[in-house]
Amino acid sequence: MTADGWPSAGRHPGWPAKLGPVQVRAGAVGLRPLRRSDGDRWQLIRIRDEALISPWDATSALSWADRHTRVQWHSHRTLLMSASRRGEVLPFVIELGGQFIGQITVGGIQRGALRSAWVGYWVDSTVQGGGVATAAVALAVGHAFGPVGLHRVEATIAPENTASQAVVTHVGFRQEGYLQRYLDINGSWRDHLLYAMTREEVPGGTADLLARWSVLRRGAGPTPF
Repeated sequence: MTADGWPSAGRHPGWPAKLGPVQVRAGAVGLRPLRRSDGDRWQLIRIRDEALISPWDATSALSWADRHTRVQWHSHRTLLMSASRRGEVLPFVIELGGQFIGQITVGGIQRGALRSAWVGYWVDSTVQGGGVATAAVALAVGHAFGPVGLHRVEATIAPENTASQAVVTHVGFRQEGYLQRYLDINGSWRDHLLYAMTREEVPGGTADLLARWSVLRRGAGPTPF
């Protein structure tokens, strides 16, 4: 066990890990595990960006402010740490120029014959349009297909969340289906689009994912995230 409470390298494939940096319009994007000291930035950004994040967040009996206290950060991080020790989740901070700017999680990890997971993310509204979330998805998914040893990664996104759909499409996710009343989000059971990618589609891993995005960026406008 490391000094910060993370499992020692090798206990679970590809975890813990630091990924990047990748240079995008907004700056240098990298991923790393959560730290106890991230709580203040997490609280500040998510409370400020309630209008942006809450429409896509899980339903809760707590108010937005009560969901983002220091106690809640401790609980949130503790749950993710415990799951990472069991090899069920890869909980990354998204950094921009070395500063906490959001989170990306590879979760629901299944081994055996399935070897799959889902990916979810959010970023600070002040850096939207700079390619931060797209770079983070490329780094996390490339790592999942590489050292982590997964075969399939999914993303489920509300039909109204066109910005997030653009992020996964930019790195090559395919839309595979329409899931009716799939998740309890913001007070109601919401339909979601199912996007997915398998390892065979990106044999070069992170480099292939970033190359696809680079091709799309030529002659295109700002990246939504």
